[in-house]
Amino acid sequence: MLQQLISHSPDLKRLQDEGYELEVKGGYLLIHHIPYVTHLREVKHGILVSELSLANSQRTIKPSTHVINFKGEYPCNTDGSIITAIQHSNQQNLGNGILINFSFSNKPQSGYSDYYEKVSTYCKIISSPAKSIDPLTTEKTFRIRENFIETDVFQYIDTNSGRAKINLINEKVKGQKIGIIGLGGTGAYILDLLSKTPVSEIHLYDGDVFSQHNAFRSPGAAGKEDLDIVPSKVDYYDSLYSKIHKKITAHHSYVSNENMKELLTMSFVFICIDNDVSRKLIIQFLLKSNIPFIDVGLGVNAVDDTLIGTVRVTTGTDKKNNHLVDRIPFVEVGNNDYNTNIQIAELNCLNAVLAVIKWKKMCGFYQDLREEHHSTYSINVNQLTSDEVTA
Repeated sequence: MLQQLISHSPDLKRLQDEGYELEVKGGYLLIHHIPYVTHLREVKHGILVSELSLANSQRTIKPSTHVINFKGEYPCNTDGSIITAIQHSNQQNLGNGILINFSFSNKPQSGYSDYYEKVSTYCKIISSPAKSIDPLTTEKTFRIRENFIETDVFQYIDTNSGRAKINLINEKVKGQKIGIIGLGGTGAYILDLLSKTPVSEIHLYDGDVFSQHNAFRSPGAAGKEDLDIVPSKVDYYDSLYSKIHKKITAHHSYVSNENMKELLTMSFVFICIDNDVSRKLIIQFLLKSNIPFIDVGLGVNAVDDTLIGTVRVTTGTDKKNNHLVDRIPFVEVGNNDYNTNIQIAELNCLNAVLAVIKWKKMCGFYQDLREEHHSTYSINVNQLTSDEVTA
C-alpha cells in the first residue's frame, strides 16, 4: 500500500503533507501536476519521475542518483528560453507505461539526502517560471492517488530494475508460465534466478524429499530445523522463494505419463533430471506439443584426485530439434561420478546460469548473435563452446 510506504518514510510523508501528488509505479516515484513554462510561454503541467530506493518494502533510503526524469515539454524560463540550470537527455521508455521525455541533472555536492530534498529542489527549478506567469498555479494539489502499489508477481517492489532502467526489457518475459522439472541441484538454482524475473507462474516438479546432501549443492543455506522435518523438495523451495515471487506452484510428483499433460499449459520448460529414460519421454512430449525447452546436464569424473567434467545446456524448439538425438543422452550410459552425489554446488549454479541466460536470449532480453542450441563448458581446459548455431 502506498500510504503504508509514505507513513514509514518521513521524506515521502512530508511531500504528501505539503500537497505533492505522489504515485509509485514500476519501481519509480511519480510526482504529478508539476507546473512549467513551454517555449511558447504557455503554462502546462508535467510529471517528475524518480528512481525509488527502499531499505525494505516500507521505507525509503537516500536516493541512489541525483538525476530525475520528466514527462512533458522541455521546461523554460518566463521568456521561453530553456532552463540552463539542468542538463538533459532525450526520450526514454522506462516500462510499465512510463514514457519520459527528458532526464534532468542538478547535482548537489553531496547528492540529495532524501526524496523531499530531491523533489522539492527540482520542482522549484522547473515551476518557478510558471508561478511568475500564473501566481495561482501550483504543484501542490493535495490530491491523494489510489493507495495501492502494483508489485506485479513480486511480494514487494522491484526497485533494482527501476534503478537500472531495464523495466521495459524485463517486460519481455512477462506472461510466461515456466516449468522446472527436477530440483536436485541445477533446477533449484534455476528457480533462484527465475524468482527474480516477472514471469507469471513458476511450476516445480519433483517427487523427492529435501535431504541433507541436497543442502550442500543447492542455493541458500538450509538450517537444521529444515532438515529435521524432511520436507519435500518442492515444498522447501516453494516456502523459500515464495518470499519474493507470488506465483510459485509446487507439484509433489515426478513428471510421468500420468501427469505429462499438465505441461501443455507451460510457455517454457527447464528439464533438470538425471534419469535419461524420463528425459526422453518428456522431450518427445514437448516437441510434439511445440513447447520450447532447455535440457541441462553435468558429467563429472574423478581423475588423479581431481574432478574433471562438462556442463551442458541444450535447447530444443519446434524449429530446431534435429540435433537433440546427438546432444542429449537418452540411454543410461557412461562413467559419471556425478550420480554419486559429489558436492559440486558451483557446477550446478553454473549450469543454471548458462541455461537461464540462454532462455533470456530466446526472450529477447539479451542480444543473441549466434543463436546456439547447444553449449558446453569443460572444467579442466576452461572452455565454453557454442554449437548448433542458426545465426
